[in-house]
Amino acid sequence: MNMDYICREVEKLKKKYHETDPFKLCEDMGIILLHTPMGTYPGACKGFFLTQSRKRSITINSDLSESIQRIIVTHELGHAVLHAKAVGVKAFHDFELFDSTSLMEYEANIFAAEFLMDDEDVLAKLNDDISFFGAAALLRVPPELLDFKFRLMKRNGYKVIDPPLMANSNFLKNVETNVTTDY
Repeated sequence: MNMDYICREVEKLKKKYHETDPFKLCEDMGIILLHTPMGTYPGACKGFFLTQSRKRSITINSDLSESIQRIIVTHELGHAVLHAKAVGVKAFHDFELFDSTSLMEYEANIFAAEFLMDDEDVLAKLNDDISFFGAAALLRVPPELLDFKFRLMKRNGYKVIDPPLMANSNFLKNVETNVTTDY
C-alpha cells in the first residue's frame, strides 16, 4: 500500500471518530487496550497488536513513559487499521517484525507519523528556527518518527530540510524504555 492510502486512512479515522487521542480512539474502535508491565531492560517488548476470535487488542508495556506508550499505541493502531486482514491470530510485536526490511512496520510508522503530527505544527516549529531535534522534542516524538513525517511532507510538495538522520522501520525497537524518557 502506498503513503497516500495510509494518509487517507488516518484522515478518515480522525473524521469518523473526531478523535486525535490514540488511547480514546482504541476505545471508540472497540479495540481492547491492555496495559502490562514488560520491563525496561534492553530488548523489552514495548507492545503488540493481536486479533484472535475476531477480538482486536493492543497490549502496551505499562513500564514505559506515557509519551512512549502514546507512540507505541498509535503504531499498533496502524497495524489494526492497515493490516487487519493479514493478522489472523498472529501478533505484531517487536520480537518478530521490527526489522529494517519489514514493509508492514514501515507502513505502521507512516501511520503513526501522520496520525500524531499535523503538517502545520511541524512547519510552525521549523519556522521558529528550531533544529530538527528540537522540533522532535517539542512535538513529543522521537526524531526518527519526525523523519517519517518529513518523508510524507516532501511527498506532498513541502520544501523541508533533509533530516540529519534516516530512520529504519525498526527504530521503535531501540527507543529508550526508561520510564523517565519523555519526548
